[in-house]
Amino acid sequence: MGMNIIRELPRPDEIKAAQPLSKELAEAKAKRDEEIKAVFRGESDKFLLIIGPCSADNEDSVLDYITRLREVQEKVKDKILMIPRIYTGKPRTTGEGYKGMLHQPNPTKMPDLKSGIVAVRNLHIRSLAETGFSAADEMLYPENYSYLDDVLSYIAVGARSVENQQHRLVSSGVNIPVGMKNPTGGDISVMMNSITAAQRPHAFIYRASEAKSDGNPYAHAILRGYVDDRGNPFPNYHYEDIMRLAEKYTEKDYKNPALIVDTNHSNSGKKYMEQIRIAKEILHSMRHSEEIRRLVKGLMIESYIEDGCQKIGENIYGKSITDPCLGWEKSERLIYELAEQL
Repeated sequence: MGMNIIRELPRPDEIKAAQPLSKELAEAKAKRDEEIKAVFRGESDKFLLIIGPCSADNEDSVLDYITRLREVQEKVKDKILMIPRIYTGKPRTTGEGYKGMLHQPNPTKMPDLKSGIVAVRNLHIRSLAETGFSAADEMLYPENYSYLDDVLSYIAVGARSVENQQHRLVSSGVNIPVGMKNPTGGDISVMMNSITAAQRPHAFIYRASEAKSDGNPYAHAILRGYVDDRGNPFPNYHYEDIMRLAEKYTEKDYKNPALIVDTNHSNSGKKYMEQIRIAKEILHSMRHSEEIRRLVKGLMIESYIEDGCQKIGENIYGKSITDPCLGWEKSERLIYELAEQL
């Protein structure tokens, strides 16, 4: 009964010393950061695509996917700026089976957090070194951010975490864009309060130390749909939804008003093929409203090599073991279609 401390894990500085980021890669990452921030500041009209697997479950297949993405990025670079999803902490929502790469670097073996920390950092560094992509990850556990703070270019705070004070406080000290998702119940005011908190300075306890933050001017909204009290999914990406969010932004003095639309989750009812239609509807709304065009900075798309998702116990290369994803061929076609419409 109770909780037992098994072992002490390496400190972030120890992990970074063992897996350092070279000067060249640090400079490449800093350049990427500025390109992305320029979009949020409204200084760049490029459209962001935060795209990739629901969960980064396998180093080889994730890097395979990102390498393919790199080739497409070069063809659409005048209009689209891609940020690969390398979500290394994301488990199955129910906690049954796969726990996420951080806990379970090998999906077929038992959890191993020490090896997971090393595997997570290694994957992000390999992505930057081999493809030039610094990536997005989810802040599932705020205390773990310091293991990756020198390699990430985007962070998402999930629907089940957005009300948590520690997530908000740590987000206020992050120097890259942080997207706050609306909660699963759909209350937009909760998301906006989270953005307010993240954009302000704070003093708080972090990793057993006193920390002070300056506030993050790049904290912004992500609409991902919601569920009712019976678990039925409802979208919040339609024209009227985005206009209501624009009104919320005008009520307070937010820095860099911005929205990323999540095309999966409750917006699609987890019907991954719907992401294609939803993405195109967002661009349609942008064409019909200058206010929406200014507010919407990009899309979040769940995409992998194979369509759909696999069941517990299967071992299919490049197929999601969490939420269903859009396969590569459909994803590539969608990216080109979006570029044509931008």
